Amino acid sequence: MNGPTVRFLIGGVQKGGTSALARYLQSHPDIRLPAGKEAHVFDDPRASNWTAVRFEAEYEGHFPNMQGSRPGICGDATPIYCFHPALIERIARYNPAMRWIILLRDPIERAISHYYMERNRGQESLSLAAALLAEPWRLRGKQDDFSADSSLRRHSYCARGRYARQLDALYGHFPQDQVLILRSMDLLAHPANSMDRVHAFLGVAPQTGDRQFERVFQGSYAGQGRHPWVRWVLRQRFRRELSLLRSRHGVSFDSNFKHTSTVA
Repeated sequence: MNGPTVRFLIGGVQKGGTSALARYLQSHPDIRLPAGKEAHVFDDPRASNWTAVRFEAEYEGHFPNMQGSRPGICGDATPIYCFHPALIERIARYNPAMRWIILLRDPIERAISHYYMERNRGQESLSLAAALLAEPWRLRGKQDDFSADSSLRRHSYCARGRYARQLDALYGHFPQDQVLILRSMDLLAHPANSMDRVHAFLGVAPQTGDRQFERVFQGSYAGQGRHPWVRWVLRQRFRRELSLLRSRHGVSFDSNFKHTSTVA
């Protein structure tokens, strides 16, 4: 193996705008992503003991005709990767020089969007309030279950919003200069500026000319904008988490907040 094929990840978070970012990156001539955006290599249920060589072999089907010199830079946009420490450890085993792009969305809005996505898929039968109350019981004993229909994937509405601990785990394996944190709200409001930062982080030439940023953000599910009291409850539940994220990692979802983190 002449070094790992995959050099960067859009590693999170689900419902954070990763589809939009992937679409924008695919317009760059020097960047390649899997045809389906998400390769789901490191979260494969069989992957706990895979070696770097095995991970590379799994990626071959996602990047055909990459023998010899590899034009551009290859990435993967699977947003579950930053969610679980085991996945981060597998990625470090595969490529300790991996560069991470992490898109963070207000965890309250992310949780609600996640709920409506699963409901539309037919994977959620409970009301929003009941699903949030049931989450701890649904996840009990499933913390390492990466099977396709696991509650860890489907019903981790609040768990996926615990960003501070996810970043702590990430920085336990990768230095901060290999991690770029973006807020979903900034990608939505200022896509050109956000993409300039991403291109610089990946070391590819900036795109010039009249760039068009089609609105790709998903999640305009019926009913998603309601539930003011559920939002209030979630705000209380995430209060400490949001404080930790701000103090430890320099990230806030206050539109007036100026990031202090060198990677933010």
